[in-house]
Amino acid sequence: MTNAQGAASPSTDIAMSVNDVRKTFRIYREKSSSLKQLIIGGRNRYEEFTALDGVSFDVPTGQALGILGHNGSGKSTLLKCMARILRPNSGTITYDKRMAGLLELGAGFHPDLSGRDNVFLNAAILGMPRREIARRFDEIVEFSGLGDFVESQVKTYSSGMYLRLAFSVAIHVDPELLLIDEILAVGDVAFQRKCMERFVEFRKEGRTLIIVTHDTGSVRHFCDRAIWMDHGNIVEDGDPAPVIDRYTESMLAGTLDAETGGVRRGDGPIRVTSIEVVTADGGTVHTGDDVTVRLRWHTDEPVRQPVFIVKLATDVGVEVTAPANADAGVVLDAAKGEGVTEVRFPRFDLLPGTYVVHTEVTGPGRTLVYDHLQDAHRFEVSAGSSQETDGLVTLRPTWTFRR
Repeated sequence: MTNAQGAASPSTDIAMSVNDVRKTFRIYREKSSSLKQLIIGGRNRYEEFTALDGVSFDVPTGQALGILGHNGSGKSTLLKCMARILRPNSGTITYDKRMAGLLELGAGFHPDLSGRDNVFLNAAILGMPRREIARRFDEIVEFSGLGDFVESQVKTYSSGMYLRLAFSVAIHVDPELLLIDEILAVGDVAFQRKCMERFVEFRKEGRTLIIVTHDTGSVRHFCDRAIWMDHGNIVEDGDPAPVIDRYTESMLAGTLDAETGGVRRGDGPIRVTSIEVVTADGGTVHTGDDVTVRLRWHTDEPVRQPVFIVKLATDVGVEVTAPANADAGVVLDAAKGEGVTEVRFPRFDLLPGTYVVHTEVTGPGRTLVYDHLQDAHRFEVSAGSSQETDGLVTLRPTWTFRR
């Protein structure tokens, strides 16, 4: 399934292309325990389970892609199809890069062989010539941290030792395309940090990473793109922060809100119906402007002392501030019918960039969530009265030089 086409320009160079891939499995409900039962009852009965249902996407060279989804969503099956461990029922997966995969703990290792022998075996399977393996053997062992244990049989290794050796081999075959399942969760903190540092190096070198994980934090801060899968289909494909927010909220029983485009959860009697970010002059938001976040809400019945929370975050999900009326000592005795809540920032000191508003309305104790709206509104901040070019906010510093 390798793609033999030549290198393309950077804007069109595709490291991997997944086209209409479908994968099914047979789930047997009754199994014959004897030849007699097989003859009398006929063939074993089974149902067909669709793990992948016509999945398509391209991965540009140099991109870090995170694939998310609940257990059974099809993400690991997809990764195994990409790595040619499983064969799709239909569709194609093409690539023209040297690929290495970390899909299962110790996959490709022979338990009765030593770590040394398994390094040569596994690296050869991944396409590295024996002379090159011998040249880089010491480097592989040093990165794994196994030391003299590399001469012991792999079946005596702990899960962490398996992981370190497998990862070390995979990254030292110099793959241009690296496929990674959630095995990194097995390693200790120090090893995970070491892995992430190597991932960063890979990205700087323009290599392609495809990661399947439940760790939304890693995808949010490390990946350029996220794909959310559910029941064998792609639900959403795009920038990590909004995809992760909607995926997370869906796991909390949130649903897509047609009014705002965000994800809503909460079954209370009050709900936010619209969000606006406005300036005093009604124009574009600039750093240093007088800015108001305006919420319009509706109640089906009187709500006693609701707490309104307005969270401002960057487009990659870093929360900047989350004011609540209760924290400021401003209490509404009861919300009834239609209403407006405004949060004013007399000097809006966020630096230029894209920001997101999340809203939440709770009961007085904040344990009961009446209405939570993730990705309620997005807005841009343009350059204004600040002198910084990096960071999130301006603290309006002054400079002094002394002799």
